[in-house]
Amino acid sequence: MAESFFATLECELIDRQPSSRFATRVEAEKSIFRYMEAFYNRRRRHSALGYESPMDFETDEPGQAAG
Repeated sequence: MAESFFATLECELIDRQPSSRFATRVEAEKSIFRYMEAFYNRRRRHSALGYESPMDFETDEPGQAAG
C-alpha cells in the first residue's frame, strides 16, 4: 500500500511540478503536506472506497450502498 501511495505522489505531485526539484527541503515538505491534506485525503477518489473520495465515503449515510 505504501508503494502505491508513493508512486501516486510521484506521478500526481512531483512529476507535475514545473521544476522537478524543490528549492529547499521545507518547500518540499509543505508541498507534500498540502497535497496529502488538501487533495489526497479529502478529494481524490480511491478504488478501495468504491471510487469515492474519503470525505464522501465518510459522510455517506450508514447502510447506504456505494456506487
